[in-house]
Amino acid sequence: MSDDSFIRQVDEDLRSDRMKSIWKRYGRYIIGIAVLLVLGTAVDRGYDYWRQSQASQSGDAFLAALNLAREGRQDEALAALRALEQDGYGAYAVLARMRAATVLADQGDYQAAISDFSVIGNDSGVPAAIRDVARLRAGYLLVDHGNYDDVSAQVEGLSGPDNAMRHSAREALGLAAWKAGDIATAQRWFEMIAGDNGVPGGILQRSEIMLDLIAASGKATQAS
Repeated sequence: MSDDSFIRQVDEDLRSDRMKSIWKRYGRYIIGIAVLLVLGTAVDRGYDYWRQSQASQSGDAFLAALNLAREGRQDEALAALRALEQDGYGAYAVLARMRAATVLADQGDYQAAISDFSVIGNDSGVPAAIRDVARLRAGYLLVDHGNYDDVSAQVEGLSGPDNAMRHSAREALGLAAWKAGDIATAQRWFEMIAGDNGVPGGILQRSEIMLDLIAASGKATQAS
C-alpha cells in the first residue's frame, strides 16, 4: 500500500469514528429535528388544505345566498347570509354582512339597512375600502330616508379631493342638500363634480342635469 493510500484509509477511519461518536452523542436529537421538520411540513400542508376547503365552502354558501335573493326568497337569503356572517371564512363574512344589508333595503327595511351599513362603515376590523363602500350605501339610502346632516355624517369624509369615492360622496351630499331645499349647497357639490377629472359618466351626467334644474329654478348662485 502506498503512503497516500495509507493516509486516505486512516483519514476515512477517523471520519467514520467521528461520525459514530457524533451519532452516539447527538443521534436522538438529529432524529427529533428530522421528525419536527416532517411534522411541520405536514401541518403546513394540512393548514393550507383546511384553509382552501373553508374558503370553498364559504364561497359556495355565499353564492347560494345570492341565488336565493335573485329568486326573491329574501327571508331565506337573509338567514343564509346571517349564518355566513358568523361562520364565513375570510372576506366572505364581511361580504355577507354587506349583502344582508342590501337585502334589508330590498325588503323596504331601510332603517335596518342603514344601521347595518353604518356599523360596517365604523368597524375597524373591516378593510378600509369596504368600510367606505358601506358608508356610501348608507349615505345614498339616507338621501331618501334621513336628512342632510345624516348623509353628511356618513359620506362627507369621503368627499376630499384625493379620495377615490369623492364623486359618489359629493353626489349624495348634493342630492341631500337639494331635497332639503338648500340650493346653494346643492349647487356647490354638483359644481365640484362637474369641475373634477375622471368623473364616472353616469355621475357626471346626473350632476349636469341637477345644475340645469338649479339654473331653471332661478335660485342658482353666481360663482365668486
